[in-house]
Amino acid sequence: MTDSGSTAMTREQVLNALSKVSEPATGRGLVDLKLVTDVAVEGRDVRLNIDLLSPINTHREKLERDVRAALRTVGGLGEVDLNFRTKVRASSGGRTDAQPIPGVKNTIAVASGKGGVGKSTVAVNLAVALAQAGAKVGLLDADVYGPSTPLMMGVNERPLMRDNKIVPLEAHGVRVMSIGFILDPAKALIWRGPLVAQLINQFLNDVHWEDLDYLVLDLPPGTGDVQLTLVQKIPISGAVIVTTPQEVALADAVKGLKMFQEVKTPILGIVENMSWFTSPESGTKYPIFGEGGGQRTAEANNVELLAQIPIEMGIREGGDAGEPLTVTHPESETGQAFTHLAERVATQLAAQAVAKPRKPTIMLKTV
Repeated sequence: MTDSGSTAMTREQVLNALSKVSEPATGRGLVDLKLVTDVAVEGRDVRLNIDLLSPINTHREKLERDVRAALRTVGGLGEVDLNFRTKVRASSGGRTDAQPIPGVKNTIAVASGKGGVGKSTVAVNLAVALAQAGAKVGLLDADVYGPSTPLMMGVNERPLMRDNKIVPLEAHGVRVMSIGFILDPAKALIWRGPLVAQLINQFLNDVHWEDLDYLVLDLPPGTGDVQLTLVQKIPISGAVIVTTPQEVALADAVKGLKMFQEVKTPILGIVENMSWFTSPESGTKYPIFGEGGGQRTAEANNVELLAQIPIEMGIREGGDAGEPLTVTHPESETGQAFTHLAERVATQLAAQAVAKPRKPTIMLKTV
């Protein structure tokens, strides 16, 4: 402890010093984002908590350096007890008239304008990456005509019922629900729009999700009945648009992006999948489907390019074996790209929630 006889520091001095510190992922001020909490001053000693925006935070060391440097500008500073906490904030996105799913703080729609761009692979690895960071995560396979989540997550049991609700299965720390758990996998689903909408309503209202920080929705390709049902029934916190660098995929991706914008759903950004293949022998990168398309499309539509995901054998192998790459090879180039994607999605949702305060935040864990 420092000499208690010296002039005591004030809470206002602490906050004024920290007002110059930016949160690295967003560039916005810590104080402005209300991330400085529980400031306590005793003489010249300071104890405070900093709330991190995302359960995945690669900027913590820089943030700590910046905070301590800012506090040192206050003359006569004593001891600093600095604690970081992770909180997951609730964000209902652009709409406030839709009814949220009880217990679910954030709903993330993973969509694409066309099939074959790896949308389900992105949804699965995004969900697993968030769960590995300590968040409570659910994954709803809403691609009713081509459910691939059971195979990719390695689960194929029939879910149980509790209190007249379906209990989702669990794999890799993620609660999972798919029509693939219910229907015969060898049979095609031949349903018209109203029946599909009824099924989606059941998945939203009759599944025992419990408390979730994030519910990732793996949507079918295009802009059809499933997408419209979802945006009408629940507030989507944000949409992630998946594409490849190929022009034909980008054209369809823009259509999906525009659809979400028209229904007042925030666009979190674009994921460019299959961006390149890195030769294991030479390390040379080969842009098989072209290059730069995701960045150009993001800039043209004033959204963020969230991640570029390389092609890697482990993605196909993991998808076929029910072991996502983020589980088997998290330190690989592609595994790190998925982790970066999860961080950007979580950070954007948190910044969005802070900009529009709603329900009280709930602490995920102390780090």
